[in-house]
Amino acid sequence: MHGKSLGLTRTIARFIVETKEGDIPSDIFDHAKVAFMDWIAVALAGKDDPLVEKLIRHADLLGGNEQATILGHGIKKTISQAALINGAASHALDYDDTLMIYTGHPSVTIFPSLLALAEWKGESGADFLAAYVIGFKAGTTIGACAGMDHYMSGWHATSTIGHFLSAAVCSRLLGLSEEQTVCALGIAGTQACGLKRSFGTMCKPFHAGRASEAGLMSALLAAEGFTGAEDILEGPDGFLEVLNGKVNEKAVNSLGKTWGIEEIAQKYHASCHATHSPIEASVDIVQKEKLNLKNVKAIKIHSSELALGAAGKVKPETALEGKFSISYCVANALLRGNTGMSAFTDEKVGDPEVKELMKKISVELDKEATPLGSRVEVETVAGEVYTQFTDIVKDIPDLEIKKLKIKAKFTDLCSPILGDEKTEKLMETIILLEKIDNIQTLIEQVRL
Repeated sequence: MHGKSLGLTRTIARFIVETKEGDIPSDIFDHAKVAFMDWIAVALAGKDDPLVEKLIRHADLLGGNEQATILGHGIKKTISQAALINGAASHALDYDDTLMIYTGHPSVTIFPSLLALAEWKGESGADFLAAYVIGFKAGTTIGACAGMDHYMSGWHATSTIGHFLSAAVCSRLLGLSEEQTVCALGIAGTQACGLKRSFGTMCKPFHAGRASEAGLMSALLAAEGFTGAEDILEGPDGFLEVLNGKVNEKAVNSLGKTWGIEEIAQKYHASCHATHSPIEASVDIVQKEKLNLKNVKAIKIHSSELALGAAGKVKPETALEGKFSISYCVANALLRGNTGMSAFTDEKVGDPEVKELMKKISVELDKEATPLGSRVEVETVAGEVYTQFTDIVKDIPDLEIKKLKIKAKFTDLCSPILGDEKTEKLMETIILLEKIDNIQTLIEQVRL
């Protein structure tokens, strides 16, 4: 790849079009299936979130062809509506994966559009996985160029970069030409938006669904000859210049050499990823030192500006706000131990016992902290101080351990909805996804 001579947008497009399935190592496909299994689980788990009902009612109002399935509802809507609704549902619980190369949640913007398109077109599991892997690498390379400055300036990278991720995977699955793919990226880029100010509202998961929907629309329009800027990324007044990014040569040169999917961090707590290191460190200290919470005088949490910006709500009042409150998440974990979906209800966030413990917890800025790392100090009434640093994105388990963890999470989230037998069968289907001739086979197993 020669990003400088070709231009970044065309370099990315050429990679999407020319990369062969055989160029991808087999273990990368295994990582892709783990990511898909995790996404299916959180999408089903989020099916009853209030925003999903509102989006379904909106789709009913608009009408349209029945093309793709709304997961967990046994109904079909247009592929655009399915991408929007399934994308929002899968991000509603904030239980989905994270990738730190661009500080975003990749799967909730990729899989909704890719699955809707594959179901509608009757694509094979092998083509589905190849489109995911190639589009993921293309989109996250753009994310690496956007960089931390993009996120810290207020843009919700899950949304902005998600537009490109979705356009990339859909362009690949549709088999677009290089010129068409360039236009698909141009169409997606000019729509890219999403502000962090919306965190703690229904708009945050809406961002994920909207990015997935817009990327799908971009690829479909490009297939029809709709044009877009050919240098949307690197050109004057283009995405990187306007939204605080710059070409990252190292990332661009890694196209076709590394894939990045193994760097995805799945979640094991149903809250913003910025709360995870404080949870892990606090719980480890209390358990290791066998501390009684009544004897704890203070818990000081030192986190980055990014973490405080994303999850620094001091006085959460609702379940959704609780997911973005480091102090609530730590207090809840220490008192109850359960950090799954049931920990985030209005009642539990407002529990007086939790609020009392939160008074002992302070969250402070540490300018030296890694983006999602956290240093926790627990001080006892007797004056003893225990300290631990944890960075959950630097402790991503290897593939086999990750498989076990995600299988357990999948069972925990899907069994109450599908039943044990259907959950097990669906898990086996995902594990052997590359052998499926038509993705509709998988869709049938998700129907209630």
